[in-house]
Formats: sequence, structure tokens, C-alpha cells
Amino acid sequence: MNLKEHYQTVVVPKMKETFGYKNAMAVPRLVKVILNVGISSGLKDQKVLPTIKETLRMITGQEPVERLARKSISSFKIRQGQTVGLTVTLRGRRMYDFLTRLIHLGFPRVRDFRGISPSAVDGHGNLTVGFREAVAFPEIKAGDIERQHGLEVTIVTTAGNRVAGLGFLKLMGIPFREK
Repeated sequence: MNLKEHYQTVVVPKMKETFGYKNAMAVPRLVKVILNVGISSGLKDQKVLPTIKETLRMITGQEPVERLARKSISSFKIRQGQTVGLTVTLRGRRMYDFLTRLIHLGFPRVRDFRGISPSAVDGHGNLTVGFREAVAFPEIKAGDIERQHGLEVTIVTTAGNRVAGLGFLKLMGIPFREK
């Protein structure tokens, strides 16, 4: 059973029962998954940008978008218009496929993984998780990358509050650690 079927058959009835939603359309759902990589080291070394771009392309199956600096900041040695990050937004089928790989393959490959802290869920029910290395994803081989880089994954939901978001994400299979 894929993640979307799991949502419709297991999560919706359980959320209606637990949180008292009267209508299935009121139950929280996934909106999008955003992957971000900041390129602070890439400002000095121009070879880093294509490597990070290729890594994101392999992980998501989608072309990353360059994020440019809006204004110059001399203390950070950033100039206006300079690339400071890359981002990919996943929706629909690609989002569900990515989350399935993240839950079943990505998290277990993280070194010393004991679960995600429940405090990672914000006040709107969205989850943000940072990875120190992109090697946690099975598409990336450790020897293929010249320089290791981290990335941030944000799972956006329609939960509206922290408690509903946490309950929803637990039912979706996100491994949270107990306090």
C-alpha cells in the first residue's frame, strides 16, 4: 500500500475518531515537501553549485531552483543577485513517492537516528528536518560526491496547529522519538 492509500484508508478514519473531525475534508493533508540547501561554502568555490544541483536532481527527480541574494551584505561577503541556495518543491505523486523513500529508506540510513524530536513540528503543524549529509538518501553513493553537504526537508500540512500536525504526521509514519 502506498502512502496516499494509507492516508485515505487508515489516517483519515483515525484522525476523525481522535480529533473529532466531522468531515473527511477537514482532516489535515499533505500540501507539499520542500528541500532546501544553503551554499555558504559554494560562494568561494564555484564547483560546489553543480554538485549540489546534481545531488538534488538525483534525490527528487526534479530540477532545483536557484535562490538569489536580494541585497548585498558585506559582512557575509554576499552580493546582490548571487546564488545563495537551491530549493525543490514537490507536490502530488512525486511528493508521496519522496516521503515513502524518506520514511522507509532515508531515516534508517541516518547515523545514530533515534527518531525526530516532536518539537520539530511548528505551530502550524509543519515539520522541518535537517540532514547533515545527503548520503542518507539511497540515490546518493558516498564515493560519488566530492564534497558533502546537508539539506533541509520541510513537510507542509494543512493541520493548522501543532497537536493536530503531530498526530497527523505520526499516523503518516514519520518516526518521532518519545520524550
